[in-house]
Amino acid sequence: MTINAILLGASGMIGKGVLLECLEHPNVSKILSIGRRSCGVEHPKLNEIIHTDFLNYSTIEEKLSGFNACFFCLGVPSSGMTEQDYHLITHDYVVKAAEVLSDNNPDMTFCFISGAGTDETGKSRMMWARVKGKAENSLKLFPFKNLYLFRLAFVHPKKGIKPSYNMYKIMGPFYPLLRFIFPKYISNTEEVGQALINAVLYGVDRQVLESKDIIQLAKRGIEYKDRI
Repeated sequence: MTINAILLGASGMIGKGVLLECLEHPNVSKILSIGRRSCGVEHPKLNEIIHTDFLNYSTIEEKLSGFNACFFCLGVPSSGMTEQDYHLITHDYVVKAAEVLSDNNPDMTFCFISGAGTDETGKSRMMWARVKGKAENSLKLFPFKNLYLFRLAFVHPKKGIKPSYNMYKIMGPFYPLLRFIFPKYISNTEEVGQALINAVLYGVDRQVLESKDIIQLAKRGIEYKDRI
């Protein structure tokens, strides 16, 4: 199977990790990166569109067909944000992308970077958990071939990727110890990228994937490489 993917958020820590894995993977044929700024990478597989209005894709919609995967890694930390502003980026942006991409790509698998602790019931006291849950619920309404919700916990940046949040900068030196103590809950950017790719290649028997599922799915390409 050949993957032609659209990637949103390639300039961020998670998105950059996904991009690097896509560029190295033999089954990923092309990647279209859409973002406010350049991801700073040049590669024969990679095309890039600088786009600033994530509620309106009319100027670039003609370029958004012919893809069978979307890796939606666009996001921001909720700290210091109002619920209205966080909702715009975390919910409204992904819903608009889903609307446009599902219309133009009926065979698409959509992978959404969510977070551990996301609450789809809307009852959580944590604002970010409610908004992430609402985004997940909204995505379930679109007619994608497959939808996978990746609820990341602590992710360690690899391959020279710079940590995006202070938490990763502070905890980074303790990654080997944390990985040893909590092997099912501490992942890295390589595993996240591999897991997203493998979800498209092989499919997954569940829609919501927690850290332990993501780590396991990242290994599946080795186990099933002869089936590609």
